[in-house]
Amino acid sequence: AVSRDGKSFARVSTQPVLSADQAWEKNALMCPDVIWDEKEKLFKMWYSGGEQYEPDAIGYATSKDGIHWIKYTGNPVFSANRNNPWEQEKVTACQVIPRKDDYLMFYIGFKNVDFAQIGMARSKDGITGWERYPDNPVIRPGKSWDSSAVYKPYVIPDQNRWLLYYNGRRKDKEQIGIAIHEGLNLGF
Repeated sequence: AVSRDGKSFARVSTQPVLSADQAWEKNALMCPDVIWDEKEKLFKMWYSGGEQYEPDAIGYATSKDGIHWIKYTGNPVFSANRNNPWEQEKVTACQVIPRKDDYLMFYIGFKNVDFAQIGMARSKDGITGWERYPDNPVIRPGKSWDSSAVYKPYVIPDQNRWLLYYNGRRKDKEQIGIAIHEGLNLGF
């Protein structure tokens, strides 16, 4: 959907721009994160694919117009690491931030289908060679309103700090929280 004022949106098509048609995508695509690459004149999308309840992995697609997308032939570009207990089940719902020399990803890692935490990874090209932050997860469930799971990160650099907004869940109640990292250097 497009908008001139950010308030009123009009649908561009009655059809989806991406559908689950690859084996790894199973029956659901969701959680798109799209950036415009001014240098390449290209929209870049990272999206989650897999199960309907919570997707399994992260794929990548590009578009010149934001409507017609081409999926990367090497999808998924980011999958669960079975050797990391905190994300052994699945990874999903990322936000990717281009930096000077690489791409920084914040993502959800699932220990099991109900227990989620937030991690970081980086890649030189935003597609291949993802390196996980050695001290993952960066956000873990707390002791009160977010004691069951933390997920759906959205990160904003703000002057000399990072603001990380996230969903927190305690049993069946979800709320939005914030974590703040002072300084722009994430040590990664």
